[in-house]
Parts: sequence; C-alpha cells; structure tokens
Amino acid sequence: MINGTALTVFIIFFLLVTVLGFVAARWRRGNLAHIEEWGLGGRRFGTLITWFLLGGDLYTAYTFIAVPALMFTQGSIGFYAVPYTIIIYPFVFVVMPRLWSVARKHGYITASDFVKGRFGSSGLSFVVALTGILATMPYIALQLVGMQAVIAGMGITGEWPLVIAFIILAAYTYTSGIRAPAMIAIVKDLMIYITIIAAIIVIPIKLGGFGHIFQAAANTLPTLQPKPGSFIVSPAAFSAYSSLALGSALALFLYPHSITGVLSSSSRSVIKRNSALLPAYSIMLGFIALLGFMAIAAGIHTKSSSMAVPLLLLKEFPSWFAGFGFAAIAIGALVPASIMSIAASNLFTRNIYTEYFKKDSSKEHEARVAKIVSLIVKFGALIFIVALPNTLAIQFQLLGGIWILQTFPAIIFGLFTKWFHRHALILGWLVGMITGTWMAIANNLASSVFALHLGSFVLPAYAAIWALVANLIVSVVFTWIFNAMNIGHGQDQTVPSDYEEDHTVTV
Repeated sequence: MINGTALTVFIIFFLLVTVLGFVAARWRRGNLAHIEEWGLGGRRFGTLITWFLLGGDLYTAYTFIAVPALMFTQGSIGFYAVPYTIIIYPFVFVVMPRLWSVARKHGYITASDFVKGRFGSSGLSFVVALTGILATMPYIALQLVGMQAVIAGMGITGEWPLVIAFIILAAYTYTSGIRAPAMIAIVKDLMIYITIIAAIIVIPIKLGGFGHIFQAAANTLPTLQPKPGSFIVSPAAFSAYSSLALGSALALFLYPHSITGVLSSSSRSVIKRNSALLPAYSIMLGFIALLGFMAIAAGIHTKSSSMAVPLLLLKEFPSWFAGFGFAAIAIGALVPASIMSIAASNLFTRNIYTEYFKKDSSKEHEARVAKIVSLIVKFGALIFIVALPNTLAIQFQLLGGIWILQTFPAIIFGLFTKWFHRHALILGWLVGMITGTWMAIANNLASSVFALHLGSFVLPAYAAIWALVANLIVSVVFTWIFNAMNIGHGQDQTVPSDYEEDHTVTV
C-alpha cells in the first residue's frame, strides 16, 4: 500500500532540488558551451562548496543503503567502510594538491589528460580512460538501487519512478553541468545530517539504548541463515577487513567523479582544507553503519537487505519524517549519479573522441559531445537496472573497485616520479586487470575477498590488492627491461614546479 504522507513529503523535496538543478545554470555564471565550465565549474569552487560537492560525491545513496545492509546481514565486517574513509584523507592531503596544480597549469580536465602529458603515451591515457568509464557505469547503476529501495519503501512498484527521476536528472545535468550537483549537494547533505542525527537520538531511545541494540545484534547475527554473521571481526577475517579498508581507500580518489570534484576546486588550499574537514562525514558514516544493528534490534525482517533502512525509518518515525529521510537518500543518488556521468563523459570526450576521432575539436564541440555522452551514460545505467537483476550491478561494481585500482601506478606514482616506463605501465595494468577479474570470477562474483594459497599458508585479502601487487611487479620488472633495451620514454610535458605551484586564477 502506498504511504501517501511519506510520498507527498518525498515529492516536495524532489521538486525543490529539480528547481535548484536548473537554477544552477545561472549560478557563478560561466560559458557552459566550454567543457571546462560545464564539466569542472571553471575550477572556481571554494572550500565550502567543494566540501559539500565531495561529500555528496563520495557518500552516496548506495552508501546509505548498502553499508547498513552489510551490517544487517554480515555484522562488523561492514565497518571496514569507516576506517577506509579515515585513511584516505591524509593521502588526499599529500597527493591531490599535486594533481590539481599540474592540471591547472596545463588545462587537464581528466586524470587521463595528466597521464598522457606526463608519460607521452596516448595508449596509456586510453586504458586509464577506459578503466574509469568501465568502473563508473555500474557505480551510477548502484545509485538507482538505493533510489529503488526508498521508492519501494513507500509502496510504489514498477520502474516508472526511476525513469522519471533520471529524465529530470539528465535534463538539468545537460543544462547546468557540474554546477547542478554542487548546488543540490548542499541541500542533500543537510537533509542527510538531519536524518542521521534524528535516527541516532530517537531510535536508540525507542529501542532501549545502544546496549540493547548491540546485545540484540550479538545474539542474532550468529543465527542468520544461510550464512551466519559476526558481531566482532574474528582473527581469521583480520586480513580481509584491513585489506578491504586499505584497497578501498587507495581506490576512492582514483574514480573519475572523485577527481572531477578535486579539479573543480579553486586552489590547492581548498583541497587541503577539505582533507581536514571531510572526516566529519566519516563520523556520520559510522552512525549510518549502526542503522544495520538498529534494524536487527527493531525486529526488521526482509528478504532484501537493501530494504533494512527504509523499513527501519518507516517503523520508528512518523510517515512525514520517513518521507523526508527517503527524499534525502534519493537526492543522495542524484548528486553522485550526475557527477559520475559528467566525469565519464569528460573522459570519453577528451581521451577517446578527441584523441582518436576528431583531433581538431573546438572547445564548443567538446562541450557538446560531453553533454550528449552524459545523457547516454545515464540512460545506459538506467537500462542496466531496468533490464537486468540488481545483483548484476552489485557484481559489476565489485569488479569496478578492482579495475580502478589498477590505474594507481600511472596516476599516483606519476605525480611523484617519471621512473616507470609507459609500456611497462600498460603491461602492468593489463596483468592487474586480468588477475583481479579472474579472482572475482573465481569467487563467482559473490565476494571481493580472495584467499591466496601459498602451500599450507592461506591469506584472504581484497582481490584489488592482490591484482595491484601483480600490476606493480610487472611494471617494475618491465621498466628495468625496457630501460636496458634503450626503448625511449615518452616526452614529459610537465616540469617539477608544475606540481607545487598554486596556479590560481582570480575570477
């Protein structure tokens, strides 16, 4: 049965962000016929806007749904998402200002632009762009999984609400570019914070306190079927837990949408300040994870773990506030989906279309192509969800995390050294992609943890880490070989000062 009150509140806030999406085209006016303005906001976002943009970009609707769902069905292993979002920010503080500086100096729009400039290799740039697009597509689809969960929670069946939502999303993204998600992210994040603060105060009071919640989770998780969960991570799972946290942290800012958020910042200082401020979201994420335990204590029973949070909100709050929370989650799908589609279209336009099909593209032509591709990407993700089972999107996202980490040597090491040979990096990437994909398939695409057997010694760890190790070994060995054979390096367009100077342009 449709919950009319929740649906009404949901529609009101959805219409609000729709209006904001179109109004954003007039915000901080720029020439949206140029890809740098449409896709990066003219690189003019200050500390506060960047904070909301990256927060909305990284902490998605699927995060709000999937992390508690993992806690609900498997227990404490789901907490790996909290330390990895803490590990990442010192890394961002050191690494990302270098990428911002060199990108500003040379007009790079994507990580692949940088790779081509640094290593003088169109081939390496192509594989980095292709990997980014492949990893992003299922990530967009997963935002729809989160939206589907809250729509189903209000009693609405069928795919038509998703279709309408994404037509609206496509329209204002096409019109406003990255300005739309930047403006909407402010509303989304405020709504998410309100929902979580209310949840961590009201729900524990109604359930008898956190002590009762934890006790209920500790008693229930080991009895789950067909696979028991665990309230505390067992010693046997330590390596899996820590490698998931480490690998996910290293991969997070390799995703094209994360890099797009960084490059849209107005200065190196903005990025550094956000590295200090973004852990506030990690605190929120810890409370979001606990919603899984609260759902257990509240007696939520569902065949789909993705429904745990929506059902919890409906049970513990009045319908109007549940509708508010559902709107926050749905808007939390639109913001990252918009940025992801922009990032993927930037990659295709700059590093595939312009490179291989029309080298003499004008800025206006680049922007037109990017806008059209952003529509194709969004509707591709929509068809993916409508035509195929949701589990397939989840399985492909598992592969996406493994794949994107294989761009680490070219992008991250490239920011600090030119030592690696361009051909060796391509070979390393290929070996890493094959190794990681094989490990995922060996697990029947059901788990991202692969147990490596070395004689009688067994070490389970995140498959992306094993693949990255293979990638690095091949990259190092073949760099030595190619250097010994005097096979030339590509021409480096950058100089050391490019990575340190603040090339801020006052607008």
